[in-house]
Amino acid sequence: MNADRGLTALFSALERVAREVALLRSWRRLLAAFFAGSLSVLALPPIHFLPILFVTFPVLVWLLDGLGGPASVVLGEDATATRRRMLRGGAAIGWWFGFGYFLFGLHGIGYAFMVEAEKFAIFMPFAITLLPAGLAIFTGAATALARAVWLPGYLRIVSLAISWCIFEWLRGHVLTGFPWNLIGESFTASDALMQWAALTGAYGLSFIAILIVAAPAFFDPHARAADIHSVRLSIREVLVVPFAALAALVLLWAGGAMRLAAAEPHVASPDDVMLRIVQPNIPQTQKWRPESRIAILGQFLRMSSDPTPEAPQGLGPHSIVVWPESALSIFLAREPYVLSAISRMLPKGALLITGSVRGEPSPDGPADKLERFYNSLYTVDSDGKIIATYDKFHLVPFGEYLPYHRWLESIGLHKLTKLQGSFDVGPGPITMPLPGAPSASPLICYEIIFPEAVVNATKRPGWIVNVTNDAWFGSSSGPYQHLSQVRLRAVEQGLPIARAANTGISAVIDPYGRILAQRALNTAGVIDYPLPHALAPTPYARFGDWLFGLLLLAGAGFLYAFRPR
Repeated sequence: MNADRGLTALFSALERVAREVALLRSWRRLLAAFFAGSLSVLALPPIHFLPILFVTFPVLVWLLDGLGGPASVVLGEDATATRRRMLRGGAAIGWWFGFGYFLFGLHGIGYAFMVEAEKFAIFMPFAITLLPAGLAIFTGAATALARAVWLPGYLRIVSLAISWCIFEWLRGHVLTGFPWNLIGESFTASDALMQWAALTGAYGLSFIAILIVAAPAFFDPHARAADIHSVRLSIREVLVVPFAALAALVLLWAGGAMRLAAAEPHVASPDDVMLRIVQPNIPQTQKWRPESRIAILGQFLRMSSDPTPEAPQGLGPHSIVVWPESALSIFLAREPYVLSAISRMLPKGALLITGSVRGEPSPDGPADKLERFYNSLYTVDSDGKIIATYDKFHLVPFGEYLPYHRWLESIGLHKLTKLQGSFDVGPGPITMPLPGAPSASPLICYEIIFPEAVVNATKRPGWIVNVTNDAWFGSSSGPYQHLSQVRLRAVEQGLPIARAANTGISAVIDPYGRILAQRALNTAGVIDYPLPHALAPTPYARFGDWLFGLLLLAGAGFLYAFRPR
């Protein structure tokens, strides 16, 4: 009896909330969508409050419900006009939800415009609003598509999950792509939950997440108790789906926990490689000053060679030192005295992997005039020789290349990097052989956020090395969000990752996405840790996003099978 009263009270509360949200009109509806999207950011790093999605996504569903049921026709309006009105309304709700989500989730990009505030601060308000506004087009299109096939009960949640993830995938690919802050990244709040990325990838996690977190919206505000056999039956039917969703979340967690429990204890790679990751914590305002070059070089050499509690003897013959992206503001390949200093720092057999800007002359120009530039990564051996080079292939728009740069620069719009024009594009991803160590897949900065493009599929590496300069994000949520995506790549590929970031967060991550060692944001220090071994290729590593596609097809089949006759 008490249980029935409790269910009745819960049902009544859910009913009131659903109806009140669905009855919102005009600007109140759009404002509610904006706030729901804004609050959804709390599920992402660094806060990781996953339960908020159990509120915000049902609100999104009920707002879409408020556009009317399948038979809602305004007097004098034909069916085509009704459909268009609902699609426009669905797109507006989704756009405002996405605008709030991206506005607060990507606020860290504003820090980049304050590094040289006298030049770029004027552009900051436009950047921090125009980028979210553009990305929100994808969420608006997703909700419009969902409304086009809006079905009763749980079917409309499946419809939303399918359409949302289709456009999330498109967001990761259209116009070079920007798959930052996928909904599935909320699962990185739990080591166990994110293990499913080894099967479905990050996009598949988004699909699973929406099916679960939107389940409280199973209650349809347009439903009538009179259409069901009894009030008690309607209560149980309505509440069984949210409870089933919670049970599914528990089962997903249990499955991930079992995978972690069955994992081999952490062991070093067969080559006994010892990593030393250097985090110098150099402010972006000082990094490119010519008068700071010698001091910065000295800091890197000192931090790379000094003994630590984890490595009291300093570097050994199996050591690999990793410096961040563009560690030195020089063309390293053209500075023999710097290479000589590095060779004196490295013991015989040790290696240095470092980010560096690379320049080369035009094929038809003089050899001493550099005309092509790359954001690169070098491997330097103990003789001071560069034995491997990697050029970044996924460049940051307006940060590393300027679309139509010659015309835009002529009117005074320069990208945020120092070099005029744009970086050239490398041929990645590649597998880089390393003497005495497993081969590595090098990735620079945000290249690692693209799930399908982090390794060479034809030549699987033994680990991933990611160098970055997150100083551009300042102390915002950006570095934490970036790190969570790195962890997902480790799970998806079953590969360990060594990450060197200028101001943090540097880390060694095992192939299950667990952080084995890290340096906190805005601190200087080193990480000494053995390179973990790799796992066998995961299903995602073998099949990529095809398994995600099968999930969407399964969802579409579910809609077709259970649609109202």
